[in-house]
Amino acid sequence: MKIGVLSGKGGAGKTFVAVNLAAAAGHAAYIDCDVEEPNGRLFWKPENVNSTPVNTLLPEFDAAKCSGCKKCVQFCRFHALLYIKEKPMVFSEVCHSCGGCLMVCPQGAIREVPKQIGVLEEGRHGDVKLITGVLNPGEASGIPVIRHALKQAEGLTVIDCPPGSACSVMECVMDADYCVLVAEPTAFGFHNFQMVHELAALLQKPCGVVINKQTEPYTPLEDYCREKGLPVLDRIAYDPALGKLLADNEIAAEMLPGYRERFAAIWEKIGGRL
Repeated sequence: MKIGVLSGKGGAGKTFVAVNLAAAAGHAAYIDCDVEEPNGRLFWKPENVNSTPVNTLLPEFDAAKCSGCKKCVQFCRFHALLYIKEKPMVFSEVCHSCGGCLMVCPQGAIREVPKQIGVLEEGRHGDVKLITGVLNPGEASGIPVIRHALKQAEGLTVIDCPPGSACSVMECVMDADYCVLVAEPTAFGFHNFQMVHELAALLQKPCGVVINKQTEPYTPLEDYCREKGLPVLDRIAYDPALGKLLADNEIAAEMLPGYRERFAAIWEKIGGRL
C-alpha cells in the first residue's frame, strides 16, 4: 500500500506528518520525493547510507554523419533541439530523454549518453527503510529522480511528496492508494490546499485531511472538507513544545507521549477508508 502525503504549500507540516506516519507504522518504507530540498533525512538520521547516481540520457551528435536534414529538430515537440551554424544543438534543460530524435535520424548520427542529474540515498532507521531522492543543483526537472526513488517502494510505503500541485507531485501520486492532504488553517494555506485537492480528485485518489498547527477552527477549511466529503483524519494543535522538538530534528512519535498512538489512529482511519 502506498500513501502519498501532500500539501499545497511549503511549511504546512507535510514532512512532519509523513515521517511520523512511517515511524508509527514500523516495518515500512519512507520515500522522500521532495528532491529539490529533501529534509526527511534530518529527522531520520539514517544509518548505513548507500548512494546511487541517477542518470538521464541526452542525445549526442556525430558531425561526420549528420547531413543537416533537421528531421530530429522537426520531431522534437519539447524544442530541445536547434540547428545552428550547420550543426545541431541540444538544450538539456528541456530534453525529456524520449529517444525520438535517435529513431528518426536517417543517418544514424545520434547516440544517447548518460548525464548524472542526482542521487538516491538508501539507509535505515530501525525497521523503516529510507529512500531519499536528491536532485543536483541547477537541474530543471526532478521527475527522473522521483521515478527512480518510487521504484524502491515495497510493502507499506509513505511517499513524502514535493509541496504544491505541479507535475512532480502528480508523478508521486499516480500510483498511490491514498492521499493524506496536510492543510495549514490560514487563508493562504487554504487557497493552496484547494489546488492540491483538485489534483488528487482529478486523479481519482481517495483522500483524508490532517489539519496542522491549528489554534482555532478555520471555518472556510472546515466547510470545504464537509462539502467535499473529505474526512478530517486529525487536527493537530499548535504546540510550542512540538515546534521545539521539530527544530531539533526529532521524531514526535518516538519522543513525545501520545504521538505514536495519535499517528497509529490515523493509520486506522486510512485503513477503514481503503
